[in-house]
Amino acid sequence: MSGTVIKNPKRAASTGAYSDGILVDGWLFVSGQGPIDVATGQVIPGSIEEEVRVTLRNLGEVLAAAGCSYKDVVRCTCHLARIEDFDRFNETYQEFFSQPLPTRTTVQSVLGLGIKVEIDAIARVPSQAKESR
Repeated sequence: MSGTVIKNPKRAASTGAYSDGILVDGWLFVSGQGPIDVATGQVIPGSIEEEVRVTLRNLGEVLAAAGCSYKDVVRCTCHLARIEDFDRFNETYQEFFSQPLPTRTTVQSVLGLGIKVEIDAIARVPSQAKESR
């Protein structure tokens, strides 16, 4: 695989065998983000709303490092520890995205570290999208 590794500039150290993001042909693939303090690697526990906000801010840092923003996201996969949190998750998620909303799949998953949410994304880098036309 060829591509450019994109790192959250606030991340102190890697917490696993993965890249925060990979940029390939103008597309950014962002690994699952969670409610983690990226400077320390520690979970920031809280309500589902609080965890979604931290998670999406972490996602936003990776997007920004590649020259993207939330408006450039075309696809998200969202994992909830409790599907009963869906309505509260959905309401908070919408604070970060505007129309047209990204396509999305949301599922209940067994998540590690006691976190309530994990989100990965695919975005189109605006500067590279123009170059490929």
